[in-house]
Amino acid sequence: MKLLSRKTIIAAAAIAGLGGLAIAAAPTQAATRVASSASAEVGADLTPGDLASLPLTNRHLTKHERANLAVVLRDYHVAEGNSLDVDTFVNSFAKDGVFNDMVPGQAYRGKALGAVLPYMANLFPDVHRDLKRITVNGDVISIELSIQGTFEGPLQSPAGTVKPTGARIDVPTADFWYLHNGKVEMFNCFVGYSTMYAQMGVNFDWASAVNKH
Repeated sequence: MKLLSRKTIIAAAAIAGLGGLAIAAAPTQAATRVASSASAEVGADLTPGDLASLPLTNRHLTKHERANLAVVLRDYHVAEGNSLDVDTFVNSFAKDGVFNDMVPGQAYRGKALGAVLPYMANLFPDVHRDLKRITVNGDVISIELSIQGTFEGPLQSPAGTVKPTGARIDVPTADFWYLHNGKVEMFNCFVGYSTMYAQMGVNFDWASAVNKH
């Protein structure tokens, strides 16, 4: 496969709008927890059993913290390839809420939020987020995870279309959620794009950068 320049790779990341992802309004009985390898429906207030199955750094959470965590976990669920729910994702943000894809420096607000999940699912129809470490501190939830899936959809880049290869990805990611009154005000996502593109068969073209000087 033809190597793409670093500029092209960063531009492709900006187009992708990928994220570690998802979000929500006030938790309901449909709130969903996502453990590291499975998901199941739970109520708005996570039970001790729910918490025991999660990779939490602190299990002594207040009721408010449990409610916030239920919101975030439900949102990961609606971002999964087999349970995609764009409306829930979009409606989960506060009116001025923002999703920041931090590595390429892209911000999504309002109607633009609706394009984030479909793009990811188009690239990786079986997209899944493996939650590895969850820290809850009031209205802030920090999560170490990996984005997993199969490269089965075309990647549109400034250099042209990268055809799917069926390659598996397992990408290190860090998500930081900031909630207020049951809504996500800000979601900052840091995706290991260099790892992701390498696993997809797209690599940095260091030679072109060296030859410029």
